[in-house]
Amino acid sequence: MIEPRHEASGRKLRFEIFRYNPVDPSSHPHMDTFELGETPYMTLFIALHRIREEQDPSLQFDFSCRSAVCGSCGLLINGRPGLACHTRTADLPDTIRLHPLPVFKLIGDLSVDTGSWFRQMAQRVESWIHEKVPFDPKAQEARMDDDLARAIYEGERCIECGCCVASCGVANVRPQFVGPAGMNRIARFMMDPRDERTDSEWFDVVSSDEGVFGCVGLMACHDICPKGLPLLEVYAYLRRKMLAKVMTPLAREAEPSKRQSSKM
Repeated sequence: MIEPRHEASGRKLRFEIFRYNPVDPSSHPHMDTFELGETPYMTLFIALHRIREEQDPSLQFDFSCRSAVCGSCGLLINGRPGLACHTRTADLPDTIRLHPLPVFKLIGDLSVDTGSWFRQMAQRVESWIHEKVPFDPKAQEARMDDDLARAIYEGERCIECGCCVASCGVANVRPQFVGPAGMNRIARFMMDPRDERTDSEWFDVVSSDEGVFGCVGLMACHDICPKGLPLLEVYAYLRRKMLAKVMTPLAREAEPSKRQSSKM
């Protein structure tokens, strides 16, 4: 077997990594330190694998595609959420501190359970097409405007890595907040003409402190998203829709008094 060759780039990197196994009574939260020689084009994904293979096989972290598609390798990188496979060590200082993403249930070390959070969020906002007529497999395919299809696809690019949720100040202190990823899912189905839910039905889902009006506007989610989703535009879209739902009846109620005052 040919041993892998690691060409040094001159820097010695110091990794301070959070360690804790919540199912082991003897384990306690602490930081372990590892050192690696930096190699050309090294990512945190590569560095973590080298640490596990060469220094500590018990290190826990999540990975799958290494192409910023699966969203598995989200973690805190020097306090900022990001993807291990998407982050090059050349863009980081000599000391790199790694922690698990907050908000989500800790599995161990850098590994968290994002799946349970996204599942309950999807069930809560009913993240699927709602049709009021029975499905007809022989019906003609529904047509959609190209611009609308692109807008819906933009929302579908979310890889559910959890970085936006971990960066959200509200989600960190309010467990019932649907979070940026939840808002993105709501907007995606609200735009879809195949979904027959009314604005009133959507109002019950999104127009509360646990929905879009719970956002305090820090917009760290927009800055953090590794896929560059326009979450600022998503929030603006939802607020406009919900405010229109409230303001339209109020405007209609005010019209008779306006007409009466104009006659006087």
